[in-house]
Amino acid sequence: MTPETILLVKPSSLGDIVHTLPALRFVKQSFPRSKIYWVANTEWSPLLEGNPDLEGVIRFPRRSFRGLRGMIRFWQWCQELGKLRADLVLDFQGLLRSALISRSARSHLVLGLADAREGARFFYQKIAPVTSTQHAVMRYLALASLAGANISGPAEFRLPQGRPIPNFELPNQFVVLHPFSRGTGKSLGEAEIYRLTAAMAPIPVIIVGKAESQVSFARNAVSLVNLTDLEQLIWLLRKAAFVISVDSGPMHLAAAVSREILSIHFWSDPRKVGPFRPDAWIWQDHKILRKDELPQPAPRGNASARPRPEEIALFVRERLGEVISNQ
Repeated sequence: MTPETILLVKPSSLGDIVHTLPALRFVKQSFPRSKIYWVANTEWSPLLEGNPDLEGVIRFPRRSFRGLRGMIRFWQWCQELGKLRADLVLDFQGLLRSALISRSARSHLVLGLADAREGARFFYQKIAPVTSTQHAVMRYLALASLAGANISGPAEFRLPQGRPIPNFELPNQFVVLHPFSRGTGKSLGEAEIYRLTAAMAPIPVIIVGKAESQVSFARNAVSLVNLTDLEQLIWLLRKAAFVISVDSGPMHLAAAVSREILSIHFWSDPRKVGPFRPDAWIWQDHKILRKDELPQPAPRGNASARPRPEEIALFVRERLGEVISNQ
């Protein structure tokens, strides 16, 4: 029986929402008449609004639910969600809060992941078998399959086109550099950023991301750090000839929309948390390989290994030369 209303619960984070998009696409293809809604943190809702596979985005104002009063507001928010009365709920988050949200939709069928934490598994009627070694995209596709979706075919990431940055003229054949990550030991240092931009000269480089301090860069670069919203970042990534990024949410965004990408991994496993597309380039432990060329099993990353900016710049310059010559 085709569910009339389906609710996807995946409030955060940026990278995980991007990873869930192929599951949404397959669910919609399998149940084209179903109305699908998505619970997402308010700050990530621009990624989903206007998505043709969704009937609507239900904003989850996570920051307003802190403290005792926040708990009361959360309970009231869940009561309002209950009016949806979804026929099927898929909890892609796998935490206690997301499980509570899922059950608040008053569905008779709530599905979740086998490795859900904080006791969330006790809220599910069925559980998708997944392993800790799988890429997030494959884990979420397993949940879509459990719901009855046909997950054969290429993964699609339906993201908005983005919005131009006011009063900012794009240079020709530019490189986007995203050097920051919230993860410990994943960001490039200030000296590495400067050396990398200098080694890219005269190719224009646009630095993006969020940072608490100013960034030093060479004359061929310009900083848009802390100056773009999500839609503007997507627009910029789509226009870039090449994207260099550390392991982060924006890296996964770039992997979905950019032409060429190099993802820098210090200690994280690129097969598990790297860009999903097989043609993405991976830097780890002084080697640059295609994603589909990574050894099986993956060797343990050397967290102390730092990239030599000049080598990365040389690789990107060579790739840009090949791309331009093939146009």
